[in-house]
Amino acid sequence: MRRITVLGATGSIGESTLDVVRRHPDRYAIHALTAHRQVDKLAAQCIEFRPARTVVADAGAAAELRGKLAAAGIATDVLHGEAALEAVATDAEADTVMAAIVGAAGLRPTLAAARAGKRVLLANKEALVMSGAIFMDAVREHGATLLPIDSEHNAIFQCLPNDDPRYGAGVSRVVLTASGGPFRTRDPATLHDITPDQACAHPNWVMGRKISVDSATMMNKGLEVIEAHWLFAAPADRIEVLIHPQSIVHSMVAYADGSVLAQLGNPDMRTPIAYGLAWPERVDAGVSALDLALAGTLTFETPDLTRFPCLALAFDALRAGGIAPAVLNAANEVAVERFLQGAIRFTDIAGIVARVLERSPAQPADSLDTVLEADRHARQLATALVSGGAGRPAASQGLPQGAHIPG
Repeated sequence: MRRITVLGATGSIGESTLDVVRRHPDRYAIHALTAHRQVDKLAAQCIEFRPARTVVADAGAAAELRGKLAAAGIATDVLHGEAALEAVATDAEADTVMAAIVGAAGLRPTLAAARAGKRVLLANKEALVMSGAIFMDAVREHGATLLPIDSEHNAIFQCLPNDDPRYGAGVSRVVLTASGGPFRTRDPATLHDITPDQACAHPNWVMGRKISVDSATMMNKGLEVIEAHWLFAAPADRIEVLIHPQSIVHSMVAYADGSVLAQLGNPDMRTPIAYGLAWPERVDAGVSALDLALAGTLTFETPDLTRFPCLALAFDALRAGGIAPAVLNAANEVAVERFLQGAIRFTDIAGIVARVLERSPAQPADSLDTVLEADRHARQLATALVSGGAGRPAASQGLPQGAHIPG
């Protein structure tokens, strides 16, 4: 019986995780659930799964949750704050941690889980984007098991050799597929009028608003490129991105002998979640079988960087190394938040990220404190650029000189 802590239980990944757990009560039990402030949803989850502990953002949300659980006769211990997140991520009573908190907020508890030697199911890509070397060192030094949950990285993991799931062993490149989001065929000249609701209308996946915008800009794929570098020890020039609108081929691995192995399936996050929970076995995920005849034609195309400049920025940040990926992520989080608030245009996002990268000096990411300070400074700079109206001029200038992507 695996005992699971779900960090970010009320998000789409958290809900899908609980659905898989619900299907296998003989294999899995929930030890702890965490959420930010979605108290009603978290209370319903606690009533169903009866976790020992739960964590919310602040004292107000905790008091509200305690009241709801007391009224339902549920004895779950309710905690709040960042320290409590790290505490439940390292609880001895749990052996598995689903790391599904979106954004930089998930870094500390996810790293704490790795340092506690847990089986970490990684759906929080920012943990590796911000602190790749630090995080991977923690996994190795503390004997943690790291299993990628992003559908693309999970697919690559399945296609690499079982005894050594890293770049090497005859691997020539890893290929991340991308849906292209809702604007794949739209004239780039019209993207400045995009609304938040349009950007969040993903054609294939149901996701939160922040990650939906990242998919629309393809920054999400850029972050996944950086994550793939750390997960699989793949150099930047051996990571390729292909747009695959049908989202049936979740990613591929190309080998030196000309073979290409691909993982296919219907676009449903319960598949990689179930794989991570059961690995090295497989269990029913509640996902319908793939019917290739019904799926019909599968198409692939090279990303257009005029439409998706954020992807090129991510490759450049990976090549720059050090704190650059953390800066990229922080600037993007600020820009996306301000876009969702209506403060900037969709096309301003890439310009703001580019300006923050240009104005952030190179520095090695040699400690967590250094990474977090780079994150803080980049957020301040991005906020200042937005407040000063620098977003649109930056965006209109396009990518910084030298931005590119491997073919």
